[in-house]
Amino acid sequence: MAEVIALAGKGGTGKTTVAGLVVRSLRRASRTPILAVDADPNVCFDVALGLHPARTISDVLHASQGLRGVPETMPKVDYLEYELEACLAEGRGVDLVEMGRPEGPACYCSANHLLRMYMDRLMGAYRTVVVDNEAGMEHLSRRTTRDVDLLLIVSDATVVGIRSAQRIRVLVGELALPVRRMALVINQATTLPPAVETAIAADGLDLAGLVPEDPQIPVFELAGRPVLDLPDDAPAVIAVERMLTALSPENGAA
Repeated sequence: MAEVIALAGKGGTGKTTVAGLVVRSLRRASRTPILAVDADPNVCFDVALGLHPARTISDVLHASQGLRGVPETMPKVDYLEYELEACLAEGRGVDLVEMGRPEGPACYCSANHLLRMYMDRLMGAYRTVVVDNEAGMEHLSRRTTRDVDLLLIVSDATVVGIRSAQRIRVLVGELALPVRRMALVINQATTLPPAVETAIAADGLDLAGLVPEDPQIPVFELAGRPVLDLPDDAPAVIAVERMLTALSPENGAA
C-alpha cells in the first residue's frame, strides 16, 4: 500500500514549492513510482513539477454531468476511468493528477463515489503519494484520498502563520480525518524569533524542520523550470531531504 504524504498551509507560505521539494527528495531516494496529487483549486503543482495534465478531474466530472450521459452498455466505473486517463501526466518516476475546483452547488454524489474508487485504484499502483492540499483540507474531508500517513503543515516564521497551522491541526481533529501523524514545517527561515518558538511550544506542534530561503528557487520560477531540476547542493533541497529522512518510518519515526 502506498505511503501518503499530504501538505497543507495558508497561502503565501510556499507550500507548493515545499511539496515539489518533497517529491524531488522522494524520487532521489528511489521511493518511486510517485503519484503527485494537486488537490488545491488554485492549481500550481504542475509548475513545480514540470508536468502538465491535459484536464483536471473536476473537468471530467463537470463534463459528465453526474455521469448521466454514460452509455448503458458501459459500466460507470469503466467510463470514468477511461475519461480520467487524460488527467494523468506522466514523468520520470513521478506522475501528476490535478483535482481542480470543487463541483459547485450541483450534486455529483455518484460521480464522487466513483472518483473515490478510481483514486483508490490509481494510488494503489504507486509506492508513494504526495498530496498538495488547500488549507481547508477539502479533498481529505470528502475522502477522495486515502488515509494520510504524514501531514506536513507548512508555515512561515510568524506567529500568525503558527496560529494558522494550529487551526489546520484542529480542523483535522474536528473532521476526524484519517491522519496518522502531523508535523510542522517552517519555510524560508534559518532561525526562529523567540515569539514564534513560544507559539510553537504553546500549541504543541511537532516541528519537523526549517527550510531556508533559497535564492535559486525564484530564479527557477522565473525561468519556468521545475524545482525537480534544482541541484543536489541547493540549501532548500538539503533541508527537505534531511527532514524526510528524520521523519521516515524506516528510521523509527512514529
